[in-house]
Amino acid sequence: MKIRNRPKPLPLQKLDAAIPRLSPQFPKLPEMNRDAKKQGSGYSGETKVDYHLETLASRYTILDDVYLHTNGKNFQIDSAVVTNHGIFIVDTKNYNGTITFDTILNQLTRSDGGIESGYEYPITQVENHKFLLQNWLQQRNLSHIPIYYFVAIADPATIIQVNGNKEEIANIVAHAARIPKMIMDKDQEFAQAGKTKLKNYQIGNAILRECGTFDIDIVRKYGITRNDLLPGVFCPACGFRGMKRLHGGWICRKCRHKSYNAHWRDLDNYLLLFGSITNTECMWLLGLTSRYTATRILQKSGLIYLKEHKCWIRKKGIY
Repeated sequence: MKIRNRPKPLPLQKLDAAIPRLSPQFPKLPEMNRDAKKQGSGYSGETKVDYHLETLASRYTILDDVYLHTNGKNFQIDSAVVTNHGIFIVDTKNYNGTITFDTILNQLTRSDGGIESGYEYPITQVENHKFLLQNWLQQRNLSHIPIYYFVAIADPATIIQVNGNKEEIANIVAHAARIPKMIMDKDQEFAQAGKTKLKNYQIGNAILRECGTFDIDIVRKYGITRNDLLPGVFCPACGFRGMKRLHGGWICRKCRHKSYNAHWRDLDNYLLLFGSITNTECMWLLGLTSRYTATRILQKSGLIYLKEHKCWIRKKGIY
């Protein structure tokens, strides 16, 4: 059973919310675009692996995007599959071209036909995740639970090469489609060896209860202020920024598309970045001239008004 699904990462949501509202001259915009592309690629790869791991949901307990805390340190696991005989960590890598695992130097290189690039060694990364999860389990008197790991290559067209111990890599690294069978084979091997059977659903729920959500304050990271944002309601049809308020709704000045709720996404994105919004900020953001209209829109948007701070916020758990 899958008991934790993968949401779109909050840092990526925030980047997608901020980038369209920033001037092309904003100093950190190129860096933000690069980060959004990288995070988007990672998320895409993880969802591809999720698709294949779904085949195990009838047998085992699956958690996506596990985010835990141990010994003053947070750590994140792409996917965890709790079987009858252990926890299988699955780390996802979304590389294209040709990748080479060097077991002698403990490094990974990727070649796209022209440029060769080096990356952090995936085996070292997943071993660190195993160590941190072991600590977390030990602190909860669950140290008897074995932990195993695999590295899933999301793109089936990626060529995997090895410099050194090929068997070592073949036992850990595989394209995403092969990972479910590798997990089942291992679990069956442990069953035949008479290993103690675990209550995988209870273990999965113990992890789920303490799972958090990874987040980054991108406003602080990239030095964004409210003054850096460009105002206006985005047209949901053509993407034009600057819809006109008309008869309780909005009309696009460019394509003439009409919408009654085009402002919802703009308010959500603003709150995602800054956490709160005032009536004055709402007027500026949506291009309104009436304070009364701004207040009515905020009241109808399911927000909570904090009288002492004179601002509106989302209910907890909205994201």
